[in-house]
Amino acid sequence: MVTHVRAEAQGDERGALLSFLEEQRGGIRRALLGLTGEQAASRPSASELSLAGLLKHVAETEQGWIARAKGEQPAVKRDPSNWHECFVLVGDETVESQLAYWEKVAAETEAFLRSVASLDDTFALPNDPWFPPEGRVSMRWLALHLIRETARHAGHADIIRESLDGATAFELVAREQAA
Repeated sequence: MVTHVRAEAQGDERGALLSFLEEQRGGIRRALLGLTGEQAASRPSASELSLAGLLKHVAETEQGWIARAKGEQPAVKRDPSNWHECFVLVGDETVESQLAYWEKVAAETEAFLRSVASLDDTFALPNDPWFPPEGRVSMRWLALHLIRETARHAGHADIIRESLDGATAFELVAREQAA
């Protein structure tokens, strides 16, 4: 898992954006290292957030944004009746299955962002009340939004993990490197 983003090749803006996104994904993956499913699903703070729920949320969110950019519907339709399931594993979902799903989503994200003609190309925002009517955003905006969303939740993951067993990001990196 990436812990430092190397300088991009000259002019490889897409590569730089994708590298920063992968770095933040690694923070969430790392926070799950060595935990049982029960620990990953636990909520050790006043928040309703768990590491398993954050994992599911970031994978689902990334998939949804890439689908929208392609002019498709997200794989999972969320509305007020099922929004709460975005942050909790349900049915036969496991941390392992969500990690595998996110790996597939990450590969699709990379392939899509590398395939668009220009990062200046745009797509329509969803028709939701929190977006401007008939709003459009660029592929660059999309990449930056995914970085921001993932980084925000990677920070949550650090706090949750440390609350579970005291492990900090530095200790988890050392464990990973020793393995």
